[in-house]
Parts: sequence; structure tokens; C-alpha cells
Amino acid sequence: MSQNIRQSRLTGAQRLVVKLGTQLLRPSKGPGLDLVTLRALAGQVAKLHADGKQVTVVSSGAIGAGCHELGLSRRPSDVAQAQAVAAVGQRLLMDIWSDALGEHKLRVGQVLLTRSDFDHRARFLNIRNCISQLLDLNCIPILNENDTVAVDEIRFGDNDLLAAMTANALRADALVLLTTVPGLLDEKGKVIDRIDDVIEVLSLAKRGQGARSDWGSGGMLSKLEAARLVAEAGEVAVIANGREKDILHRLLAGEQLGTLFVPASEKLSSRQRWIGLTARPAGTVTVDDGAAAALTKRGKSLLASGITASTGRFERGDVLLVRDAAGKEVARGLSNYAADELRLIMGQRSNQFEKILGRAGFAEVIHRDNLVVLSE
Repeated sequence: MSQNIRQSRLTGAQRLVVKLGTQLLRPSKGPGLDLVTLRALAGQVAKLHADGKQVTVVSSGAIGAGCHELGLSRRPSDVAQAQAVAAVGQRLLMDIWSDALGEHKLRVGQVLLTRSDFDHRARFLNIRNCISQLLDLNCIPILNENDTVAVDEIRFGDNDLLAAMTANALRADALVLLTTVPGLLDEKGKVIDRIDDVIEVLSLAKRGQGARSDWGSGGMLSKLEAARLVAEAGEVAVIANGREKDILHRLLAGEQLGTLFVPASEKLSSRQRWIGLTARPAGTVTVDDGAAAALTKRGKSLLASGITASTGRFERGDVLLVRDAAGKEVARGLSNYAADELRLIMGQRSNQFEKILGRAGFAEVIHRDNLVVLSE
């Protein structure tokens, strides 16, 4: 079955996002970049492009390159210095990518992003449109986090989450996370070929259970989270060793390499991906058992009468996280009410809204069309 998925979903992939991790691009000694590995991967990207594939690259390495350029022996621990080093290194990183892909007569386009860029619907769409236009112009988009302005993102996920969100924004057919290990390993150190339930595996990894201890490292946890976002959207994700010879071509040929994350049976639309898997919730509502069942089992909208609690400061149109009485996340959706209004009407029926608010309101707090039920 796993091989069938590889053959059907990977060999047929036309648009893919490839993420190259810090460890993969780090030289064996000192700061800088492993130019041999980077150029080899650039050659593979060029071959895929020649085969008609659209490839977007998410590349780490800016701070490492900046350290090398500035003669620093170690990565800065001070945030301001790390931002400055990234500013120097980002230019060098793009020069290297431009030279490496230029050998194959390909141009590159630099796109620097922060986590907050994905929280706003208009900016989310602009990201998709910009990258899609670069691909249509036969350029290879090279993405990285904008470390010079994003304080939190310097320590955030080693670009894994950025790659997953980009894959979902583009509705890419596959996300390939390349690192220095052959995939996710079991307790005996053997590669796990296939993960059917990434949510369960991620939960075990966070508790340090079910596999080798290195699952619990930030690097592998962020890769599992990235794989979850893409698999829940209905696309395939793979973790594999980027130093394996011709890894990208072999993966897309269906060869059994790395760990494959089986996608959900239903593909989410771009709008659903933004609501349910991308934008960070501005607030949370807790619902009773009846409301939770109506959302998850009967495909209903969220009504105020089923809401028992609300937290956060949010406005109309912001994304809300919906939890059941046990605290489990069950859905996300766009609120028809601001926080102050919702706290006045929660637990009430819609025929009371005009009396409470002094105006007519929406019957639904979150309409079904603006709601995404999260996987079990």
C-alpha cells in the first residue's frame, strides 16, 4: 500500500516544495555552507525543472553563511547580533543559489517571510500569487524566514513550518523535508517507511514515547508538525536524507526512501487550509457536548447557545479555535462577532441577540462555510 501511494502521489507530483535544513547545509567543520551538497541539490532541482516540475526551495543557512562571511566562530546568542549576521548571510546565501542554479541557466527569486505573513488572508494570498508568478516565469523561488525582522522566528522550526505553510498556500502536490537522517526511525534505529496517523505519532513524540529519543528533539518535532499540516490538507509529505545520491529524483520515481506521511482522503481548499491549518487563532471558545457533536458529526454551524466560555481579544472575521468540554481542539473558523459581543450572547438563542446587542446579529457565531473541523 505504501509503495502504491509513492507511485501514485509522488511520481505524479508536478508542484513540490523542498526544504533544506540547517544541518544538511552545514559543513563538517566551522561555520558557513556545505557548497558541495548545495550545488548537488541545485542540480537535482534543475533536472526536475527540465522535466516540467515546479519546484520551490525553502533554504536554511543564512546565519551560518553570515558567520562565515564575518569571521565568527559560532552562532550568535544575542538576538540583535543574530539578526545582523542573518542580514549579511542572506545576501551570500542567495548569491550561492544564484550561481549554482545559473550553471543550469536558471534564475532565482528571493522571498523572505515571517510567521505573521501567513496570519493575514490578503498577505497569504499575495505569497501564493508571488511564488506562482515566479514559477510561471521559469524562476526557482528560494524562500527563507526573514530573520532580520522576526525576533521569534530565528528560533522557530528551522524553516519546517514555513515550508509546510508554503506548500499549503501553493496547494503543492508534495512537501519534501530533506535532512541528514534517512527518515523517522523506530526504537531499533530502522527507518519507518510509512506513517498513517501523524497526529498520533506527533503526540507520542511530544511525550517522548513510542520511538527513539531523538524524536523528541526540536528538529524532528518540527518536521512532524510540518508533515501533519500537509497531510491533513490532503497532500503527501516525506522526510528523507538530502545527502543520499539523487534523492529527489529517486523519491519522485517512487523509490522506497525516507518516511512517507499518508495524506488525508479529502483535499482541503486553499481557504480551508488557511482557516484550519495556517492562521493563528485570535481567541478560543469552549462548547458543550451537543455543539461539539453538531460541528463534528452533523456538519452544522456554531451557535452561541452551545458556547460555554470564550477567551482572547478578537474582532469579527478573526480565526477562533473551538474546544470541546474536555479541552480537545475540534474546529477552527471565522467569527461573526468580536470578543466583547460574543461574551454577551454566548449561551443565548439568536432571537435574544437584538435585545442584548441593541441590533440584529448573525444567527451563527461561525457559519459552516467558514469552519474547518480538525482531524480526530
